[in-house]
Amino acid sequence: MNKKSLISLAAVATLGFSLFGGTAGTVHAATDSNKITIVGSTALQPLAETAAHSYMSKNSGVNIDVQGGGSGTGLSQVQSGAVSIGNSDIFAEQQSGIDAKKLQDHKVAVVGMAPVVNKSLKVNNLSMSQLQKIFTGKITNWKQVGGPNEKITVINRAKGSGTRATFESAVLKGKTAMKTQEQDSNGTVQKLVANTPGAISYLAFSYTKSDKIKALKVDNVAPTDKNVENNSWKIWSYEHMYTKGAAKGQTKKFLNYMNSKEVQSKDVKNLGYISIHDMKVTKNADGQVTKK
Repeated sequence: MNKKSLISLAAVATLGFSLFGGTAGTVHAATDSNKITIVGSTALQPLAETAAHSYMSKNSGVNIDVQGGGSGTGLSQVQSGAVSIGNSDIFAEQQSGIDAKKLQDHKVAVVGMAPVVNKSLKVNNLSMSQLQKIFTGKITNWKQVGGPNEKITVINRAKGSGTRATFESAVLKGKTAMKTQEQDSNGTVQKLVANTPGAISYLAFSYTKSDKIKALKVDNVAPTDKNVENNSWKIWSYEHMYTKGAAKGQTKKFLNYMNSKEVQSKDVKNLGYISIHDMKVTKNADGQVTKK
């Protein structure tokens, strides 16, 4: 094998590791102007990876490293300057220890979240009050909400999860969640609910498409993209990409690409997100919703 072939293979190997093999524990500050390091929300990770792959295919020489780690990790890493972009399901203002004034918010998508139960459960709708009482431990049996005489098994998300923060902000309204098992993985939550007849949890819309679980209506409103877009469905959040100060160079170009028609009309919708351009309302860090 000649020297030119060896160099080519090394470049391909490096690209594959950067996009798919990195972990949040190996983050280093990017010094190369053509290298973009992205860390944070696992809910946003599939979209970031897909867009990064497409962007690199169109821009030779650009290297984008996409990693998970959670919203809190993304915000702290971008604030410290260790990464180019910090992904988050929540506003920087909502995260303890983060100086939001030093970060610039780039909203790239919206994600709706819904309470989910086992497919066999004879309950299809809950009021917001009933949902709150279930997750605070005030309602413990499905017969209390018109269902079978069966114990409710609550599965929560891990503390620090952006998905949990969004759900608790919309549903619990400052009340304390009951102590119960916590899971950090969407896939694990989906499997647990599918295999536990009395279980209830919550998932992003894209994870509710299963023949073994079902998403519940809340106050007789269905969890659909259209209902999120006009805020009829209350449990939703932005997907944020934060930079430390104004984005520059390839980072700025990549963020512009994230907002492009190609990504918003194709990748965003194919992966189960809602395009930022389809929203009829805006929401601020305090949860106040305003019509556009």
